[in-house]
Amino acid sequence: MALQLTIQKSVAVEGIGLHTGQPAKITLSPAPSDTGIMFRANDAHRTLIPASPEHVVDAHFATTLGVNGTRIQSVEHLLAAAAALGVDNLFVDVEGDEIPALDGSAKPFVALLYAAGKDTLPVPRRPLVVGKPLRVGDGTRWLQVLPADSFRISYTLDLDHPAVGTQALSFPCTERIFVEELAPARTYGFLKDVGTLRKNGLARGGSLHNAVVVGTRAVLNGSLRYQDEFVRHKILDLIGDLGLLGRPLLGHVVARNAGHALNHQLTLTIQRECTEPSGARVTS
Repeated sequence: MALQLTIQKSVAVEGIGLHTGQPAKITLSPAPSDTGIMFRANDAHRTLIPASPEHVVDAHFATTLGVNGTRIQSVEHLLAAAAALGVDNLFVDVEGDEIPALDGSAKPFVALLYAAGKDTLPVPRRPLVVGKPLRVGDGTRWLQVLPADSFRISYTLDLDHPAVGTQALSFPCTERIFVEELAPARTYGFLKDVGTLRKNGLARGGSLHNAVVVGTRAVLNGSLRYQDEFVRHKILDLIGDLGLLGRPLLGHVVARNAGHALNHQLTLTIQRECTEPSGARVTS
């Protein structure tokens, strides 16, 4: 029986927020069993914000958590790294309004967690086992999760752009696969959208150093880390958003052209159906 994990020591990293463009720093610290991932804001009240589906207050272009008006933006890459490495319990102190973008991938967060080390806690993990197919979305944008004995993601990204096109991958979501095949994949955006995003208070910290920028026909950064880096990053984001469930998921997630908003719908659906006898069941 697998036991819950936290980290052995506190570690920190700082950088610029992708969307706010402001300096940001996070400090990760060990947390007791059944704490989950708990963000702590740098406000007067040291507001605690649990990483859970019901605390998502915005899912456009990034996943933002909030409590009583206090918000922390862009949590998905850190959550993906924690989920993939099996770190169940963690305090995340945040100085600023956003998790730092670093290089736009989850690779720096993997390195940070490895530097912190893992510590086993005397309480078993409680996987969520999918008992029936669940689906959100429609048309060309949807997500579904099917019963399976392990956690797997199959993703199709279909964009009418010469630098992207159709990309499809299917991975078992193990720690090794995540670290080697998914964590280095960077977030991406289209040059034509930058002006509009910045007018809406987004992508103000975006640059060629922390995002893949796609021009009219090609990527402006030079070379990609993977030929299909775009779909790999979509899988990375999905793992992070599903990490809000707070438990390992046993199911096969099949996705097509989804984003954070649809990811959030799926986490809410899984969470809701897990309380019903006819849906997924909770095992320990």
